[in-house]
Amino acid sequence: MTAIAVVCLVVAAAGCLYLLAAIVAASPPVGEAAPAPAAWPSATILKPLRGDEPALSKNLASFCDQDYPAPVQIVFGVQAADDPAIAVVTRLAAQFPGRDLRLVVDAATHGANRKISNLVNMAPAIAHEVVVLADSDIAAPKDYLRRVAAALLRPGVGGVTLAYHGVPVAGFWSQLSALAIDAHFLPNVLLGLRLGLAAPCFGSTIALRRHDLDAIGGFAAFADVLADDYAIGAALRARGLGVAAPRLLVGHACAERSLAELWRHEMRWARTIQTVDFWGYLGSAVTHPLPFALLAAAAGAPVPGLALAGLAIAGRVGLLRAIMRSYSLPTPAYWLLPLRDLLSFATFAWSFCGREVIWRGERRRVLRNGVLTAD
Repeated sequence: MTAIAVVCLVVAAAGCLYLLAAIVAASPPVGEAAPAPAAWPSATILKPLRGDEPALSKNLASFCDQDYPAPVQIVFGVQAADDPAIAVVTRLAAQFPGRDLRLVVDAATHGANRKISNLVNMAPAIAHEVVVLADSDIAAPKDYLRRVAAALLRPGVGGVTLAYHGVPVAGFWSQLSALAIDAHFLPNVLLGLRLGLAAPCFGSTIALRRHDLDAIGGFAAFADVLADDYAIGAALRARGLGVAAPRLLVGHACAERSLAELWRHEMRWARTIQTVDFWGYLGSAVTHPLPFALLAAAAGAPVPGLALAGLAIAGRVGLLRAIMRSYSLPTPAYWLLPLRDLLSFATFAWSFCGREVIWRGERRRVLRNGVLTAD
């Protein structure tokens, strides 16, 4: 047995143990929900938009249809007068005539991060003290705003964020994209939170108070940062405020229609995570037991390597089943999990071989400090 085979076997075995730990972390803790406050604060939801992406109308409608007992304003923002998303917002205004909806159209650019530029332009329209950011590809349950606001009002909390599950909306490649979220990203988050090792802040939801947003420099402070969501959370924590992560999932629409589109999207995610926590990201190699087991089999340990490969597949299936049960999510395509595991490992490995990211068709280079530059 070669030294390479031994190393790969050790990593694969550790990865199988990781899958077992993640299965335990997928079960919900008891008594986690925040109590309802005596008075609900009014809130502004910010929705930066660009283009009429798949499921956009349905996703935005879920925020317009919130069951919330206080005033809610929703501000949509685009940076071009001919953006197709404008027509979607117009239809929503007709569908929800009682809602306070506002559209901001402003082409001003404030840095390399186009989403943050959009938010800078939208900020003057904010009418309420509680501000909630949520990406355009996110769908929310009806009690979303209640649960986010209740968590934000807890003592010592300055921000609230939510993890998300994948919702395939464009066929085969979007199914693989959703599995990357449900079988890889989400377990890592749940285990990290359970062990107290994670400090997440996701673009799926960031809720904070307006005066805290101003205190961290407003959105303009993150105009050249790739991982803007993480940076906002870090800025709140630097002021001594906690960022809560209630056990509520929102849906992330996965709309990749080709392998190339999927690869570009996941490479941007991977390189974003690298800028946030390089050594932690490097250590996440242990979360890929199947590829390491197959490498061990190919490097001179066929029997133990293939045995661990079988355990890795069974563990990943068990983990995904546990998550689906805990959150009452639809049954995924389990048969795609081995392919998903190999593709995730390929993305992980290749992410160390460059600094380029492609974001909504624009090519950028990300420096090691997380700053975006023109490629």
